[in-house]
Amino acid sequence: MEAITLNLSILGELTNEKLYQLCQMNKDVQIERTCKGDLVIMAPAGGGTGRKNIRISARLDNWNQKSNLGVAFDSSTGFTLPNSAVRSPDSSWITAERWAQLTEEEQEGFAPICPDFVIELMSPSDRLKKTQEKMQEWMDNGCRLGWLIDRKNEKLYIYRADGSMSVLESFNGVASGENVLPGFELDLTELK
Repeated sequence: MEAITLNLSILGELTNEKLYQLCQMNKDVQIERTCKGDLVIMAPAGGGTGRKNIRISARLDNWNQKSNLGVAFDSSTGFTLPNSAVRSPDSSWITAERWAQLTEEEQEGFAPICPDFVIELMSPSDRLKKTQEKMQEWMDNGCRLGWLIDRKNEKLYIYRADGSMSVLESFNGVASGENVLPGFELDLTELK
């Protein structure tokens, strides 16, 4: 099922607190808010995507526990970006120093911070152009490294803070966390 976007501007401002409550009351769907205030509603991931996503998130969390350089998050975590959007990547990571600058209350809600690293894993219903736009939004809001994983076509799009982007054309190699996540690697053959 493709994501549905709703314009609810007629109802007034949907504050972060109200959005958080809405998400808590509707845990069976993933809800994001665009920078324009529209709601994006997505169905839960299918089994194939969920299996791959947990594997990726586990690899990131295992690296993070060993490196002790930051905090890793799963796909259920929402972040309030500088452009006011509330987005939820499939997996993400923030340096310990940046995370510690937030209050406990900010950490508990949709944290007002853009992750240093995000992964978006495309589901069969996702559209490449829309997902690339979301990746660009992450980068425009301060993300330092982003991976867009297109399982269907076995491509990994790598976005960097300097504006450069490269594409790995098969899942026969290893993706590197580069200088953002030193020592982190993901064996792409696990995504086949």
